This record gives sequence, structure tokens and C-alpha cells, in this order.
Amino acid sequence: MDRIFVTGIGAVTPLGLSARETWDGLLAGRSGIGEITSFDASALAVGIAGEVKGFDPRRYMEFKAARRMGRFAQFAVACSVMALADAGLVITEANAERVGVVINTGGGGLLETYDEALVIANRGPARVSPLYIPMMAPNMAACQPSIILGIRGPVVTSVAACAAGVQAFTEAAHILRRGEADVILAGGTEAGIKDLPLAALANMGALARADGDPTRASRPFDKDRRGFVYGEGAAVLVLEREKHARARGARVYAEVAGGAITGDAFHITMPAPAGAGAARAMRRALEYAGVATEEIDYICAHGTGTPYNDLAETRAIKSVFGAHARTLAISSPKSMIGHLLGAAGAVSGLVCALACAEQRVPPTINLDTPDPECDLDYVPNVARSLTVRAAMANGFGFGGQNAVAVFRHMAAEAGSA
Repeated sequence: MDRIFVTGIGAVTPLGLSARETWDGLLAGRSGIGEITSFDASALAVGIAGEVKGFDPRRYMEFKAARRMGRFAQFAVACSVMALADAGLVITEANAERVGVVINTGGGGLLETYDEALVIANRGPARVSPLYIPMMAPNMAACQPSIILGIRGPVVTSVAACAAGVQAFTEAAHILRRGEADVILAGGTEAGIKDLPLAALANMGALARADGDPTRASRPFDKDRRGFVYGEGAAVLVLEREKHARARGARVYAEVAGGAITGDAFHITMPAPAGAGAARAMRRALEYAGVATEEIDYICAHGTGTPYNDLAETRAIKSVFGAHARTLAISSPKSMIGHLLGAAGAVSGLVCALACAEQRVPPTINLDTPDPECDLDYVPNVARSLTVRAAMANGFGFGGQNAVAVFRHMAAEAGSA
């Protein structure tokens, strides 16, 4: 079976406008969460989020093109441009049909739908933008990078809630192993910070409140956790078939060894209490990757900070890894950037690839009061140097969607990072 390598990374997150800024911020334990600045959130019960600051789409595409796409698609294009540059790849007439895009999302054009709903309500149907449909359509997460970059291979967007980002890696790996492409841009994107989704999530009881300091609101696995913090952003990884990567002497961050997706068939928002669906995805991912449980040294957890999710994930990890669960390092980037929904798992892929490449893992910040039921090693508050032979990225979403991807260390390989 052809191996799949990670050869490039791009990111736009609340911690920075590049993969390196994001990674450095995560290792530093820096929070990108704060009071909402993109609109007046004073009427909301929860007015904090993980916002992307200073993003200018004109750095990555022409202004006319940027005006014709939603913010989530702009993020996807920007990350694709950065990932290709990081990989040292240029799309040409000669290779365009052998390159594909698999960029997933949770909500697609939520911002654009909200804005145009206000237009039709306040100004009438004649004033609705004729570009509304292509601006909000979720498939533009993959289609816009394809159009901007001239990519003519497989182009796929799956809408898989909070599992979307991780699912992109498993789907991209399948396409590559079937020989349908040599290179895939894979990841997730989300931009939905607006009062409508924030109000709905707050009324659902899913969101954490600031309680004075927004940077301390996201507390995955902590006894005092009260919910997640809504975030936005994107991450894209260049996945490349081994033969293609070696032929061009590519620098390799990690190998995508395998992955799996499963369903809970339990509830529209809650995870199965014992984490059975998540555990099944982890087991199958390990099986498909050919990686033993004891080879996993790090898990980039879904770790949202909600009471049920963190407990279910902990139980799932214990059921899969047994005694080895006590020796694993586990952490949640959501403690620093919030929950990026469809992009959350893509950031987890970035973390796993760089953890394998650099042998360091980021912390879970705000983990001050251990929960007796969440009693594993969640790398509290301080990053750690660690031997990472293999890493696992978990992504679990509303509706019971579970996705898990396994990344393998490549430092012993010639040309690796």
C-alpha cells in the first residue's frame, strides 16, 4: 500500500495567520480567545470567541475573487496557498489533473446566510446579492481553492460537523491510495462567529462563559469546565503519495498512516456516554494504520470542554488503550483557540504532524483542578518535549460522527523535517 506523507502545512487561526505562528502559540500556551470584536455582542449571553485577527484575503488572491466568496472559503484559499508554498509545490498544466482538494466544513457560509437574511428582511428581495448561493455553498471550501489555484483533480467537501477536519485526512488518503491523485490539499475551514449561532449554542448550554477572563473560559478536562468557546479558522495539509514526494525530494513532516470514521447512532448533540462510537473509530484507525496501541505516544484530543464530551472521550481512550492510556500524553488545542468546528480536526492534524516532526506536544491550558473522572495525562498548562513515534487526532461531531487519523513519525527518513 502506498504511503502518504505530509509535505506542507498552512493555517489561519486565533493564534496567528500561519502554521508556524499557530504552532508557536500553542507550544507557548498562549490563548487566542477574547471578547468578540467583529460585531456588537453586548446583547448576547456569551460574548467571547476565538477570532482570527488581521486576516486580509488580498494577500492570497485577487480582490475581485475575494469579494465573490465567503469568509470560510477565503480561509481555505489562504491556507491552501500557504500549504503549497510550504511544500514547495506549484500547480502547472502538467500536474493540475493529478492534484486534488478535500477541504471540509461544518457550517459553510453561515455568515453570508445571516447577512443576506437581514438584507431580504430589511431591504427586500431585489437587494439580495446574486452571489449569495456560491458564497454560502459549503462545497466552496474545496471549490474555491481549486478555482484559484487551477487544481483539476478530485475536489470534495464533506459536511461532517466537528468531525469534518479529521475526516478530510481519511478521505484524502483513500483518494491517494486509489491512485486518483498524487497530491491532495486536505483540511477544514469554518467562519461562523455571529450572534445567531452564538445565541443558539448558548441557549443549548454548550458555551462557556468568560466569568471575568476570556482566556480562562476554555477548560478541557478540568473539573470546572462549563462548555466550549466558539472559534473560527482553517488548516490545510498537503498530503502526497510517497513515490511522488521522494521523486521531487520533498521535506516530510509525518506520515498519515491511516484513519477511520464511525457513527454513534445515539443522539443529535450528545456523545454516547461510554464513548463507544469514538472508541470504535480509534480501534479501526489503529487497525487500518497498522499501528499498535503501545506505539501511540500522543493524542490530540477532541477535548471541547463540555462535561459530557471530555468524559466520553476519556472513557473511550481508556477502553481502547487499556493500561497504556496512563502513559499517553493527551492535550486539547481548544483550550487556546476555542472550538473551530469543521476546522478543529484540521488543526489537530497540524498538531499531530508537527508533534511528530519536532517531538514536542502542546499543553492543555487552564487545567488547574483535576477531574477525578478525567484522570489521564492531559499535559497540563506547559508544553512538553516527548518521543512521539505516532500520534492520533480525534474529531467527534454533533449527530454522532466520529473521525480519527493516525500520524507516524518520520525523523529517521531521509528528507524528513
